Amino acid sequence: MAEIELRNITKIFDKKTKAVNDVDLTIADQEFMVLLGPSGCGKTTLMRMIAGLEFPEAGRVLIGGRDITDLPPRKRDIAMVFQSYAVFPHLTVFDNIAFGLKMKKVPKQEIQRRVEESAGLVQLSPYLERYSAQLSGGQRQRVAVARAIVMEPAVLLMDEPLSNLDALLRLNFRAELKRLVGELKTTTIYVTHDQVEAMSLGDRIAVMREGRIIQCGTPMEVYDRPATQFVGGFMGNPPMNFLRARLDRVDGQARVMVGDHSLAAPAGLGDRTGSDLLVGIRAENIEANIDGHSEEGFIAETIVVEPLGSHQLITGQ
Repeated sequence: MAEIELRNITKIFDKKTKAVNDVDLTIADQEFMVLLGPSGCGKTTLMRMIAGLEFPEAGRVLIGGRDITDLPPRKRDIAMVFQSYAVFPHLTVFDNIAFGLKMKKVPKQEIQRRVEESAGLVQLSPYLERYSAQLSGGQRQRVAVARAIVMEPAVLLMDEPLSNLDALLRLNFRAELKRLVGELKTTTIYVTHDQVEAMSLGDRIAVMREGRIIQCGTPMEVYDRPATQFVGGFMGNPPMNFLRARLDRVDGQARVMVGDHSLAAPAGLGDRTGSDLLVGIRAENIEANIDGHSEEGFIAETIVVEPLGSHQLITGQ
């Protein structure tokens, strides 16, 4: 069992800046958890405290029920893949993958077996005798992943491992990574600022802002029911549209008034007549009617049309 518990974790830098602020989070055994947020939100700092590279000012970190808060990294049974490949240029792929095992003085026969097994999982078996200069960026990143999984850790930590790859490589490697983690069944924490990566990879997503977890749930829960305007605007591409509105009664029926335009009010709003509202609408839930007539809707002026192949992105006001 490698359930991870973060209890009231706080990290302060320079005695004043709260990089992580009273975070509580439980990650189930074998779960793939994504920490998502903009730069500076505290997601990497939180991961580094799980890894033992930083220590919290307050709170406890538990793995499998064991308190590891004050233990050094080597005693935590974790492996980490960093944003930069950190592949040794003077070593072959085999020796790069085997490096950690050799440091632990694992028997040679066992090293051979585990390296070959890990290389097979990340499709590097034909390249074991090559050096990093002979590899593509995607292959180097696979070496870094293989070097982590060969240690057979209880917890696998990944800090933006795809950010240095180009768009096509990111797409391909994302699919490989999801397959790999599914086969390993290892508790995994993945840090990213890319909401597409978070949606496609994670069993759950913890959205962070200013050192706090704003919302935690499955990808579709976070996408369909954002807890705050920030989450709604951060998740999705394009982001959610926001309109300021007011709930009024028109001819005895509750209506959402957006300027001079009126929309039917959802039943869930109840009797809140006179309340100010912030209406969030996903782009895919808006139907454009070019003849300008609709029973439910309002007129908007098209500013930009972006043809994107499978769909068009229309910006209006």
